[in-house]
Amino acid sequence: MAPVTEPTAAAAGRKRNKPHGPSKTLAKKRSDPKSKSGEKKKKEKHKHTTHNKEKQPRPTGPQAKEPAEPDQTAVGDGASGGGVLLSATMPPARQLEFLLRSFERAVKMRLSPLELDSYSEGCMVQLGEHAQDVDSFAHHVKDAFGVCWKEELCEGQVVEGEIGVGSPSLLVISSAALRSLELLRGLKMFTKECRPVKLFAKHLKVEEQYFVRIKKLIDMEALSLSRLKLVVLDMQKDAKSFNLFTLPQVSNEFWDLYKGYLDPKVREKKTRICFYGAVSERDITKALPPAE
Repeated sequence: MAPVTEPTAAAAGRKRNKPHGPSKTLAKKRSDPKSKSGEKKKKEKHKHTTHNKEKQPRPTGPQAKEPAEPDQTAVGDGASGGGVLLSATMPPARQLEFLLRSFERAVKMRLSPLELDSYSEGCMVQLGEHAQDVDSFAHHVKDAFGVCWKEELCEGQVVEGEIGVGSPSLLVISSAALRSLELLRGLKMFTKECRPVKLFAKHLKVEEQYFVRIKKLIDMEALSLSRLKLVVLDMQKDAKSFNLFTLPQVSNEFWDLYKGYLDPKVREKKTRICFYGAVSERDITKALPPAE
């Protein structure tokens, strides 16, 4: 053990014998960082002062709300506002193209030229450019039926062998049960003389039984389409910006109903289609090629 401890002691002694040489060097090295850090602090302080001076002149009045443009764009795609009112801003021919292109995308097939010839732009309803909300719904329906609105909506009578019970002239289709109830309240000016019928149970979701129920009622002949003149497709978007054409499961059920029961009436020019509510430009772009 002695040969190992002696070099260690000697090394320790040598370290102690070096007096003040390194301390001067270290002292000099310590002074430099202090001076540099002092300069850095001054520069940082100057930067903070300059930054604060730049922030101070910002306006505080109404003009300070300039960054609202992104929000306005977002509203156009939101659930409650913005977008394109198809039945108001698009000519009937363009509306028909949107309907058929959406139909083709849903059923994953292309209509032949012969099939396309069976449609006419007269099967689409053109509405005015005023608001398309619940309060205005009855007025839009009146405009769609024209001068014979009272005869069609309020004075229909059962004729044995021709017009049976459960033969509506108006069918309103929405993607949500609560929304359907809202639109039903919008038709209260008609409901005094003409009793409306809800084709779903209030406590159930539309996607669980709405379209299946309509098809069953038609197949049972409890619901007749013989007098059906107008089908309103409510395009109201939900909280996730889905509508009747884009909401999963609901969209499939709707197009199945349309293909089997409503499309033949449209081709025969006995029933017209009316879009109600705004559709986002994104959905229009997906379905339609750019207008020439």
